[in-house]
Amino acid sequence: MSSATSPAAQLPDGGRLTTGLLLAAVGAVLFSGKAIVIKLAYRYGVDAETLLALRMLLALPFFAAALVVSTRGAPALTARDHLRLWAIGLSGYYLASYLDFLGLQYVSAALERLILYLNPTVVLLLSALWLRRRIARGELAALGLSYAGIVLVFWHDLRLEGRAVALGAALVFAATVCYAFYLVLAGELVRRIGAVRLTAYAMCVATLGVLVQFAALRPLASLAQPAPVWWLSAFNALACTVVPVFATMLAVARIGASRVALMGMVGPIATIALGYVFLGEAISGGQLAGTAFVLAGVWVLSRQSA
Repeated sequence: MSSATSPAAQLPDGGRLTTGLLLAAVGAVLFSGKAIVIKLAYRYGVDAETLLALRMLLALPFFAAALVVSTRGAPALTARDHLRLWAIGLSGYYLASYLDFLGLQYVSAALERLILYLNPTVVLLLSALWLRRRIARGELAALGLSYAGIVLVFWHDLRLEGRAVALGAALVFAATVCYAFYLVLAGELVRRIGAVRLTAYAMCVATLGVLVQFAALRPLASLAQPAPVWWLSAFNALACTVVPVFATMLAVARIGASRVALMGMVGPIATIALGYVFLGEAISGGQLAGTAFVLAGVWVLSRQSA
C-alpha cells in the first residue's frame, strides 16, 4: 500500500472539521455577495443579459482549466453523459442564473437569497412529484416553516417596493426550481464522474448559452460598460462564483454535504447584513422573523434527511 495520502487525509479530524467549516462558511458568504454585486451594477444602467455575459466570460477561463485538469486520466464520457451535462448546464446554470439576474431587478437581495435558499424544499417537492417519494410529517412541518418565512419577507418587500416584487419573486423562484431540477438530475452523475468535472463542464456549457443569448439580444457594443461595471463583474465572476464553487467542493470533501448545507445558513444572514451596509436595504422585525422561519425550516428538513 502506498504511504502517500492527500493533504486532507493528513489533517487530524479536528483540523479537517475546522477547515471544512471555514471553507463552507466562506463559500456561503461569497455566494451571498453575488446579489449585492449585481444590484450595485444595476445602478449603472446595465441590463441583465450584458451583466450575465460579463460574469460568465470572466469566469470561463477558470472553469475551462478545471475541466481540462479533471478530465485527465478520467474515463471517457458516453453520449448520454454529454446530453445530460448539456441539460444540466443549460437549465441548472444558464437558465437559473438568467432568471435570478432578472429577478434581482425587482426584489431585495435578502428576499432573493431566501428564495434561493428554499432549494432543498423544492428538491423535496420535485422528488415527491417526479420520483413518487412520500413526504414525511416532519418534512411537511419544515415546508410550512420555510414558506411561511418567505411570505413574511415577501410582505416586507411588497410594502417597500410595490407590486413589481411579485414578478421578481416569481423569477427568482423559477430560478430555484431550475437549479433544483439540476440537483435531481445530477445526483447519480456527480457520483460517477466527480463534482469538479461535472461543475466545470456544466459551467462551460452555461457560458455558451449565455453568449448565444447575448449575441441574439444585444449588440457587441453593449460590452462597452463603465469601469465600475467591469470591476463589479470581475468580482462577481471570481469572488462570488469561482471561489465559492471550489470552496464548497473542498468543504464537502472534508465534512460532508449535510454539514455544508447547515453552514449555508450563514448565507441569508450575511445577505441581510451586506444589503443593509452596501445597498441601504431596510431591516424590519418581520424580515428577521421570516428569515428565522426559513432557516428553521431548512434545518428541520436537513435533520429529517440526515
